[in-house]
Amino acid sequence: MSSDKPARTQWRQLGLDLAPAPHFRREDFLVSPANTAALRLIEAWPAWPDHVLVLVGPPGAGKSHLAAIWAARAAADTVSGRLLEAADVVALAGRPALVIEAADGIGAGEANLFHLLNLARQQKSSLLLTAQQKPDAWGLATADLLSRLRLAPLVEIGAPDDDLLKMVLWKLFRDRQLVVDAAFVDFVALHIDRSLDMARYFVDLLDRAALAQGRPVTRVLVREVLREFGGDGDEHA
Repeated sequence: MSSDKPARTQWRQLGLDLAPAPHFRREDFLVSPANTAALRLIEAWPAWPDHVLVLVGPPGAGKSHLAAIWAARAAADTVSGRLLEAADVVALAGRPALVIEAADGIGAGEANLFHLLNLARQQKSSLLLTAQQKPDAWGLATADLLSRLRLAPLVEIGAPDDDLLKMVLWKLFRDRQLVVDAAFVDFVALHIDRSLDMARYFVDLLDRAALAQGRPVTRVLVREVLREFGGDGDEHA
């Protein structure tokens, strides 16, 4: 048992790093009933019903991936909602297309977002706003801003269903050239949070742990990683 501690410490330290940045290309986007409507609207641009589109969904559902697909199609720049307060609104509005990621985190940037929406409409530029919740739940103090956001088309992307989560896991394992079977993928999907971000992070941890310990990726290793991070690794052995 003592010989195992250094290896486990090593992979835990490696696991503190974030997983590698995912590929946000269109060909890497896996379609399911949870995201079909959102994908259709993203790909319908520039034939949107309005210049502004609000994309809403829980963490890890694929909002950033869809935003990246649209940004590539529309040659759009991207700005974080929390940085909007200090941004040059006139310069942003002068761009033909813009993504505002995590727009529900604008905080003190409400005035800038309000002006940006007005300028974008005047100049007929396109805006894609991503958020975890609908605008009514953002806690906005600016009534006119909320009114404009309510008028904008909104599309929701749901949490990944079981089939989508398993498809993503399959792809992640293949990308790392890790040989697993369907029962193994089912086992992992059963024990992690239903989130695409968690799937990426967990497969990264498994791979790092296997490399650090010189072991194959097995259910035993899955249970060890789950235990380290407070999961239910002792179940369904």
